Amino acid sequence: MKNVYFNHDGNVDDLVSLLLLLQMPDVNLLGVGVTDADGYVDPSVSASRKIVDLFGHEGRQPADIAKSNSRAVHQFPKEWRLSSFSFDDFPILNEHGEPKMPVAAKPGHLDMIDKIKSSDDKVTVVMTGPLSDLARALEVDPSITKNIESVHWMGGALNSKGNVAEPGADDTMEWNAYWDAEAVKKVWDSDLKIIMVGLDSTDQVPLTSELRMRWATQRQHPALDLIGQGYSLVHSFEANSIYYLWDVLTTLASRYPELVESVQVKTDVITTGASEGRTYQTDDGREITFVTSVDAEAFYDKIDELAKLGDKK
Repeated sequence: MKNVYFNHDGNVDDLVSLLLLLQMPDVNLLGVGVTDADGYVDPSVSASRKIVDLFGHEGRQPADIAKSNSRAVHQFPKEWRLSSFSFDDFPILNEHGEPKMPVAAKPGHLDMIDKIKSSDDKVTVVMTGPLSDLARALEVDPSITKNIESVHWMGGALNSKGNVAEPGADDTMEWNAYWDAEAVKKVWDSDLKIIMVGLDSTDQVPLTSELRMRWATQRQHPALDLIGQGYSLVHSFEANSIYYLWDVLTTLASRYPELVESVQVKTDVITTGASEGRTYQTDDGREITFVTSVDAEAFYDKIDELAKLGDKK
């Protein structure tokens, strides 16, 4: 059984990732932290609690959901974040009344410390939002690195264009890194094993009309119904803009590495100026595992396979 701590930032892709993590038969989800980034933290925490109530499995689900108090250096556009309210309002998540899953007593970074240190086995940390809670946890208690097997992060870009189009930014960085570049640097300066799933590989798993229809035709399975509803909230109307399954790829690759191909590279991060948050390759950087490609069909099949495990017998 693999012990996992999951830290996300509350948008559709994050909440679908939580749903799928709960279905992995050999994953013990020690804890879940939610950051106020790509989604608004309150509805994101609420939706997370409801997802665990509805789709969790006894003996391998978290005892509570932690609300982060980390704050943005650069906040995501509010237009992207609003989907967290709609997701939290889905009837399938609300037909049984108020959520029963409690909110953790401590904020996200302190909850992370407690859950990691209390684990008998080393913990896999999956981060699908900014690295702020992990960076803050390392500041409070650097000894947690001894009980972390690896960190799987959706963030950054090495060989592709960034996705930040903000005044003063040069569009070489990815949003989770731009949100708090200093946090990325602090994690990079640690001795943790880092697996980075950047825009380079996530761009290979787009959300297409065919994929939406694939889920629609399987909506007799409650988890696939929720996944289809969730992704109905997200559309990219900007020129040449496409929605990708960024966080789900990171989450699935953390447990099923056969879905992706990776290389070892030395990298660093820029923390100031027009390129703030840019991750880049350099001989003077620290070594990470960098995901380069994905078997897209196998990836989409794995989503369906796991989601069907959410059917209540």
